[in-house]
Amino acid sequence: MEKRKYLLLFVMLLGLSISSMAQDKKTAVYMFGFSASFNDSIVYLTDIQKVEDAWVESKNGFLVNRDDYSYQLQNYLKQKGEQTPTCVTFYALKQNDIHKKYENLKKKYTNKKHGDFLVSYIKAEDFMFTAVTPDEIYTQEPKKESKKDKKKGKEPTP
Repeated sequence: MEKRKYLLLFVMLLGLSISSMAQDKKTAVYMFGFSASFNDSIVYLTDIQKVEDAWVESKNGFLVNRDDYSYQLQNYLKQKGEQTPTCVTFYALKQNDIHKKYENLKKKYTNKKHGDFLVSYIKAEDFMFTAVTPDEIYTQEPKKESKKDKKKGKEPTP
C-alpha cells in the first residue's frame, strides 16, 4: 500500500513537470495593431502581418508578451510625433480569423454612426512587428519566500 502512494505521487509529479515544460510553443501568428488617442479623432491601423517566431501558450492560445507588441507600435507612433497613443495588438493563428477581426474593427471606425474618426493606415513597409521572446519571469515560476526568510528579512533564493 505504501509503495502505491509513492508511485501515485511520482506519476502526479511527473505529469505536472511535463505539462509545465510544454507551456509555450514557438509558432507563426497573424497580427495587426490598432491605436487611438483620447485627445483626437485619428485612429491608426497597421497592415495584417505574419510574425514567424512568436510564442503562444499551448494550453489557451494566448500570445506571450502581447503587451510588448503593442509597445512596438506605440514607440513607432511616438517617433512619428503622436503624444499619447493607446495601442492594442490583435492576433490569430489562422489568416482567415485575423481578416475577420480586421474587417470588423475597420468597419466600426469607418462607419459614421460610431463617430467621426479619421482612419490612418500604416503600411508594412513603414512598420513591422518583430517577434518577442518570452520574459524570464514568464518561463519560470518565481520562488516563494519561506517563513524562515520572512523572519530574517531575506530575499527568496532563486
